[in-house]
Amino acid sequence: MKHAEISTSLPHSTPTAMAHFLPLLLLVILSHAPHTSPFPCRTSCGGLPIRYPLAIDDGCGSPFYRRLLSCLEPPTSSPSPSPLLLLRTPSGSYPVLSLSYTDPHLVISDPSMWTCAAHSSSTSSPPFSLDNSKRFSLSSKNSFLFLNCSPDAVLLEPRPAFCDRSPGRCGSSCDSAAYLCHNLPGCPGELAERATTCCASFPTSAESVRMMLRHCEGYAGLHWRRTGAVAPPYDEVAEYGIRVDFEVVLTDRCRACESKGGGTCGFDSATGTFLCLCDRWNSTTNCEHGSWRHKASTGVIVGTASVASLGGFAGVGALIYYIRKMRSNKVVSCGVQTNENRLF
Repeated sequence: MKHAEISTSLPHSTPTAMAHFLPLLLLVILSHAPHTSPFPCRTSCGGLPIRYPLAIDDGCGSPFYRRLLSCLEPPTSSPSPSPLLLLRTPSGSYPVLSLSYTDPHLVISDPSMWTCAAHSSSTSSPPFSLDNSKRFSLSSKNSFLFLNCSPDAVLLEPRPAFCDRSPGRCGSSCDSAAYLCHNLPGCPGELAERATTCCASFPTSAESVRMMLRHCEGYAGLHWRRTGAVAPPYDEVAEYGIRVDFEVVLTDRCRACESKGGGTCGFDSATGTFLCLCDRWNSTTNCEHGSWRHKASTGVIVGTASVASLGGFAGVGALIYYIRKMRSNKVVSCGVQTNENRLF
């Protein structure tokens, strides 16, 4: 008498399907492993140095300046292949012309403002502004020239000489006899030839600039740059561009990070807490031998690709172990396990 076949095993098509499925699973897991470089923080953009507290990449520098700078890569067809550093503000992104860390500031250019090359200001774009919650501020070394202002809304009169020494004693008038109105860098007398009225103001906030532009057709932003040729303050020359000052708050932990092992100061992009970015790991202290114990969490910009890869292999190994165990507990068809129906 024939015994009835009792089978609770996987169908014969399963081994073949699994043979195709496992390599695919392994490929998917490995393809999702993070690929990181030893130093993910870029140190320059368009020839301008980028270092603490500023940064281009998230997780680098100080969290106070997070996502405020970006590096625009030009298209391959561009005649100027150099990247462009941009400052992000609520009113737009502005090219950075220069950057200093010894006297912490950067100089930006507003494409909508008047220059010798562009004789008309664009009033269609939003006026330049700064986020007051960030540690950027308009420098006192700026001079703003406002053009063709409405005399009904703006008080136009010569500014007394004592206003330079005691600005608090002066009103809110716009200086119609300003030196720069008649001595624009590169094109002195240009405004007079074009019958363009001009007055100078020294706003301490970007909001003051925005308020003035409600009653003026345009503006030109200039800053005074020190040349070092003669003793200050006579070594300053006026150049186009708006100077924006920033703070460098170098903490003890950041100093230790940079001096002990040459780390880069950064932060956890998930929590905002301080991190010292090292060659192959993140540390909460510094990069010298022994600090490796302070590994970064999974939310940090810098990780170790090998850890994720090992995790992928472990996942595949666990799956194989599970299937083997399941097969060992099943009754094989006809009670015989052969090379034809075994999975591994």
